[in-house]
Amino acid sequence: MHEVIPGILEKTFEEIEEKLGIIKPFSRTVHIDILDGRFSPETNFREPEAFKKYKNDFFMEVHLMVDDPTIYVKKFAAAGFNRFLGQIEMMRDMDEFIAEGQIFGEVGLAIDSTTQFESLHLPFEDIDSILLMGVKAGKSGQTFLPGTLEKIKKIRGLTNLPLEIDGGINDETIVKASQAGANRFVATSYIFTSKDPMQAFEHLSSLA
Repeated sequence: MHEVIPGILEKTFEEIEEKLGIIKPFSRTVHIDILDGRFSPETNFREPEAFKKYKNDFFMEVHLMVDDPTIYVKKFAAAGFNRFLGQIEMMRDMDEFIAEGQIFGEVGLAIDSTTQFESLHLPFEDIDSILLMGVKAGKSGQTFLPGTLEKIKKIRGLTNLPLEIDGGINDETIVKASQAGANRFVATSYIFTSKDPMQAFEHLSSLA
């Protein structure tokens, strides 16, 4: 199954809520980015409790681009999040993160664009998905890095797990990423800078 997931990376909850309101009519799933200034210089809103009121409106996945993602899982689970994606570069113990995520929902490992996939030994049998950054993690609106396609192919050659691409997704890159083997696509700027976000979402979904 191929799926387009609107991504939200904002500094204030007011901005987050505005975007949640935009996508509510057409997307059941939402991807929330969390940054603490450690993994990336950027920081943003990261108080999980504020999301509680949306737990029945969306299937919420959180992308933990933070130091020691494991300590955030329980808090976001309590707020209604269902899928936990943690950057492996910031994990003190990958097994601990996986075990914690499995208690509360689906768990996935996120790999930054600068990380060499060949050096990793991922426990595919223990996780529910993989997220691969198509840009340098931290900001929306970046250009998709061509080398991402080769990484997608390599991962797809090793596992049938859902493979999610985050960053630089538009009407051209989604086709290339899909052909390479990805089947989930986080789209931020392409949807929210469009004059008609619903139409942009539907167009991406048809291309995926």
